[in-house]
Amino acid sequence: MLCQELIGILQEQSPEYYACEWDNVGLLVGDPQKEIKRVYIALDATDEAIAEAVDASADLLLTHHPMIFRAVKRITAGDFIGRKIIKLIRNDISYYAMHTNFDVKGMAQLASQRMALTGGEALDVTFRQGEEQEGIGSVGLLPQEMALAECADLVKKVFAVEQVKVFGDLQARVCKAAICPGSGKSVIGKAIRAGAQVLVTGDIDHHEGIDAAAQGLAIIDAGHYGVEKMFIPYMGTYLREHAPGLQVIEQEVREPFLYC
Repeated sequence: MLCQELIGILQEQSPEYYACEWDNVGLLVGDPQKEIKRVYIALDATDEAIAEAVDASADLLLTHHPMIFRAVKRITAGDFIGRKIIKLIRNDISYYAMHTNFDVKGMAQLASQRMALTGGEALDVTFRQGEEQEGIGSVGLLPQEMALAECADLVKKVFAVEQVKVFGDLQARVCKAAICPGSGKSVIGKAIRAGAQVLVTGDIDHHEGIDAAAQGLAIIDAGHYGVEKMFIPYMGTYLREHAPGLQVIEQEVREPFLYC
């Protein structure tokens, strides 16, 4: 199928108009009229992901995080973003990113389902049109009241992470949870105002964590990659169902750092 046709299928899942104004989503490299037969899916357009897309003879690289985020004033091999763009173009690989539009229409729902939250509402409303109100993350009730330690074990299980960082009393009882896949620093206040007792997210530093706990909000930090890597298998399944003629290749789960 043509790249433009594939974009239409991707937009059925996560329309680009749901993306935040500051974001950069959509077709970032390539020709909308290019024929697409093979898609490689990764969370980030790293050098490794691009090399693997080349080795797989992919026609399009699909990622969650956009490789091109800020203005690019020149594209040269002396710049690490420029090198990646050049490699994509030389190998005739188009590049499409689904970031905050997928956070709104995709990631929030997936995270809520994995945590089995009920009565969920958007944690951070980022889109309003008429009566429609959508946003990033969600807040709802856990399947049952549990100790914070049990909630941490649940997070490790449903997101398949080996360890989490917890701010708060492990024996405290929690029943209302907020979840914000990726980086949740900016939604701590929103989670507190929503009455959440625990926030599941990533990228929480020392001061943010202890300040949140002091205000009654426990935090379970499962890592940015840890909570968002579900993008890869989800989009793999989605494309196989909605574009059965495509060959879809998923990057293996690969944590971006190691604990030593």
